[in-house]
Amino acid sequence: MQSQESHVPASDAVAAQPETISTGLPPDAAAAFDASARIAELETQLTEAKDQFLRARAEQENQRRRAVEDLQAANKYAVQKFAAEMLPVKDSLEMALLDQSGQFDTLKHGVDLTLKQLISAFEKFQLSEINPVGEKLDPHKHQAISMIESDADANTVVNVMQKGYQIAERVLRPAMVVVAKGK
Repeated sequence: MQSQESHVPASDAVAAQPETISTGLPPDAAAAFDASARIAELETQLTEAKDQFLRARAEQENQRRRAVEDLQAANKYAVQKFAAEMLPVKDSLEMALLDQSGQFDTLKHGVDLTLKQLISAFEKFQLSEINPVGEKLDPHKHQAISMIESDADANTVVNVMQKGYQIAERVLRPAMVVVAKGK
C-alpha cells in the first residue's frame, strides 16, 4: 500500500511561512523587526502628539492673555463714551461762567440748555433719577433721614432731600428722603 502521507506542494509550504518569505529573516528576527518598526511608529506618533499638545497649550495661553488684555482695556476705557458726552456740558458751564453781560434771563436760559444736555447724556447711558415722592420707602433705593407727621400712610416718602440715581436697574446713589410717621 501506498503511504498516506500527504504531499504538500512547494507553493503551499512557502505560504505557511510568511515571515520568512516577506522579510527574508527567521521568524524571531522578523518579530523583533516588527516590534522595532512599531516602536519607531509609536515614537513618531508620540512626538506628533506632544507637538500638537504644546501648540494647543500655547494657543490657549495666547487666548487667555488676549482676554485679560481686552478686559483691562475695557475697564480702563469704559467711561470714554460717557466722558465724551460730558465734554459739551462742561464747555457750556464754562461759557456761562465767562458771561459778563449781567443778563440774568440769558444766563438762566443757558443753564437750562446745559441741564438739558446733561439729562440727554444721562438718558443715553441709562442713568435715571430716583425721585420717589408719594411712594413707599424702599430701603434698596431710598435712605430715610427723618420722619415727620403727615396725612400720608406710614413709611410713605413725603419729601426728597436729595434725588437718587440708578444705572439701568442698579442703584448708584439712593435718594435721601423724609417719610411719614405712622398715625
